[in-house]
Amino acid sequence: MKNIIIASTSTLHESGYLEYLLPELSVHFKNCKTILFIPYARPSGITHEEYTEKAALAFAKINIAVKGINEYEDPIDALQNAEGIFTGGGNTFLLVTQLYKNNVISTLSDVIKKGTPYLGTSAGSVICGLSMQNTNDMPIIYPPSFQTLGLIPFNINAHYLDPDTQSKHMGETRETRIKEFHSFNTIPVLGLREGSWLDVKGESITLKGNLKARLFKQNQIAIEIQTGSDLSYLK
Repeated sequence: MKNIIIASTSTLHESGYLEYLLPELSVHFKNCKTILFIPYARPSGITHEEYTEKAALAFAKINIAVKGINEYEDPIDALQNAEGIFTGGGNTFLLVTQLYKNNVISTLSDVIKKGTPYLGTSAGSVICGLSMQNTNDMPIIYPPSFQTLGLIPFNINAHYLDPDTQSKHMGETRETRIKEFHSFNTIPVLGLREGSWLDVKGESITLKGNLKARLFKQNQIAIEIQTGSDLSYLK
């Protein structure tokens, strides 16, 4: 049975890394002594090792150890034997490229679908959808495919921002860009605002956190989704 947390972000304003999620994570990973960290989306300026250490410092607060997938000679074996898995944020194009390059994207999807507890934040959440096409990131590298893990039957736009009515900026809003996507694609898109996450248990998908999410479907007006709503009906 799938057991997944899909979080918009790892860090809230004036809060430490994963701090707002730690109470949830202590329950989510309650049967894990060690979790496997996938640092492939690494933010600019830090190594895989430094990124893994950042995750380890956060999980140490709930007495869980962290080991990076890059520390293993066989990443597929590491995934298949992981007690829990966390994929951090960064650049989604880089993350997806590395998952394909290391031949682990199908294994990662399989072990999560079989019940290995998973946490994704930002880019690590975007890959939970059917494709990565609703990421906000720049295409700094060209992945072999936009297809991702397919853990949920829709796509994620992490860090979703509402239009700023006071802004003089005349560029596209997030809503405009998602509507552009729907000019050519039928996949529903959920805009996850900061501090919100999806709790996936089996086929049940529940919105959690303090903020609503915004749901976009092709040829339909976008709607607000209340916290506590079940989104398993989406296809």
